[in-house]
Amino acid sequence: MTKNRKSDGVASFSPTDARERRAAKAVVCYATDSLPPFDANFYHTARVSSTRTALQEIPPREARCFVVPEGCFFRISCQHGSQVGDLNLWQRDDLSEHFFSGKTRQLHATHLTTGDRLWSNMPYLRPIATITDDSLSWYGWDQDGAGVHDVIGTRCDPYTHNRLHGENYHHCCHSNLTRALADTRGVSPKDAEKHIHDVLNVFMCTGFTKDSHQYFMKASPARKGDYIEFFAETDLLGALSACPGGDCSSTHSSDDAQCFPLTVEVFTPEKQTLDTWQPFQRSEYIAK
Repeated sequence: MTKNRKSDGVASFSPTDARERRAAKAVVCYATDSLPPFDANFYHTARVSSTRTALQEIPPREARCFVVPEGCFFRISCQHGSQVGDLNLWQRDDLSEHFFSGKTRQLHATHLTTGDRLWSNMPYLRPIATITDDSLSWYGWDQDGAGVHDVIGTRCDPYTHNRLHGENYHHCCHSNLTRALADTRGVSPKDAEKHIHDVLNVFMCTGFTKDSHQYFMKASPARKGDYIEFFAETDLLGALSACPGGDCSSTHSSDDAQCFPLTVEVFTPEKQTLDTWQPFQRSEYIAK
């Protein structure tokens, strides 16, 4: 065995077959060939026929809720400047079914783009939204291994901030989403908070460092006019927070960054373009 030294001074030992163990073949965990394919022509045809039926601005360092009927599209865009947003989605009539970032990450990737779907939590486990257009799809992976539209981070929150800095900050995305849901549902923040879940970090550019594999963020590549667009596969209630980190180039959970509003638009297609569309059903698994 070979003796190594860790950075903290604690000795570790490599087995003689360490190289062979590290050379084990990587296997993609979930084969998704059996999942319904992304029908680009269907979504394009429905979108072309659509008219805008709702428009909402999300103020900087705040969050707002919005409703998207099933079979409609919604667009999140940067109309004022580069800005990251934290997105929660629920089934409109049943808050117990919501976006599940972990399973979405496993079935698709650490960062999402056109053709990827947002899956709901167990026991429902179905696509509740499909990404149909993304003006940043060109970004791909950069030299740092970073990508855009992150499902690896959670959302900035006051509990972690207090633990790390000993401060109380009330405009973290977690707090913003909690207040938005409480206002919309007419419940207390305490009751709303239990429904806030891990997010899609819209426009956020992130990755893991190559040496220590720590989560990092860098300036969002989003500029005025950039957008990401979704199709609602069921009736949705969304909540979007305009992150206090702005473009997340240097900080979050503070008032230091320059922040801009985000825009949410809902588009309703002509009815006949949805004649062949069928909503995804909840999981058919029956527990024993």
